Amino acid sequence: MKASLHPVETRPARQWRRGVSGDTAIERPLADEAPVGLLYDGCPHVVLMATPSDVEDLAVGFTLSERIAGRADITDVTIESLDEGLRVDIRLTAEGRKGRANARSRSMEGRSSCGLCGVTRLAQAVRPLSPLGDGEVVSRNAIEAAIDALETRQTLGRLTGAMHAAAFADVDGDLWLVREDVGRHNALDKLIGGAARNGFDAAAGFAVITSRCSYEMVEKAAVAGFPLMVAISAPTALAIRKAEECGMTLVALARADGCTVFTRPERIAP
Repeated sequence: MKASLHPVETRPARQWRRGVSGDTAIERPLADEAPVGLLYDGCPHVVLMATPSDVEDLAVGFTLSERIAGRADITDVTIESLDEGLRVDIRLTAEGRKGRANARSRSMEGRSSCGLCGVTRLAQAVRPLSPLGDGEVVSRNAIEAAIDALETRQTLGRLTGAMHAAAFADVDGDLWLVREDVGRHNALDKLIGGAARNGFDAAAGFAVITSRCSYEMVEKAAVAGFPLMVAISAPTALAIRKAEECGMTLVALARADGCTVFTRPERIAP
C-alpha cells in the first residue's frame, strides 16, 4: 500500500467519560504522519516524519532553513508516493549543489518531535546567526489579532487535537499564510517554504507559532528573515540567547490575557 497524501485518517475507538456509565463507539479523526525522504538531485539527504500535506512547502522550507540552498537555486521539486513513504527530490542549480555539499550531515531520520535528529557534529548543532534587518514596528493589538485569528485558522488542529501551526502575519495582524503539521519544526519549515514560494517578504511581517520556542525554531525563523516571532508557549534560555545574537524580537507566552517580550522590545508599539 502506497503512502497516503491525506493528513487525517478516521479510526474507530471506544470512548468513556467520567460520571457516565459505559462507553460509546466513536469515529475519531487522527493526525497522520509519514516518512518523507528528501533527496537533492537524486542523492538522499534526510528522512523527516511529517504530516503528508504541503509537502513541497516542507521541502523548500527545509532547504532554506537548513541553509542548503537559496530559493533561486531550487529549480524543481518532484514528489513520489512509494510503499514506504514519500520520496521528494529537490533539484538544484550548480551553485545550489555547492551549498548542499557543505550542509550539515545527518545520520538518522528526523522525527516529528525533533528538529536536529541525526546531526553528527556538535559544531553543526548550534550555528552562528547573521544579524537581522530592522523590520517593522508591530503593535500589541496586531499581535493579539494574529493570535486570535490563528486559533480559527487551525483547521487540522481543531479536527485532530494533535497539530502544531505556524503562520505569517502582516503588520496589522492579518494572516497571509498558515501551515500545520504534527511536528513543530515541520510546520515552521512549511510556512517558510510556502512564504518563499508565494514571494512574501518575511521582514514585512512576523511569524506566529503554536509550540514552545526552542532555539532551533529561532534559528529557522532567523534564517528565513523574520525579525519578529511570536510563540504561544514558553521559550528556552538558549532560544532567547540566539534571538539576542541575531537581533530578533522574541515574544512568547502569547495568550488571550497578554504576552511576554524577551528581546528587542523596541519593535513592539504600545
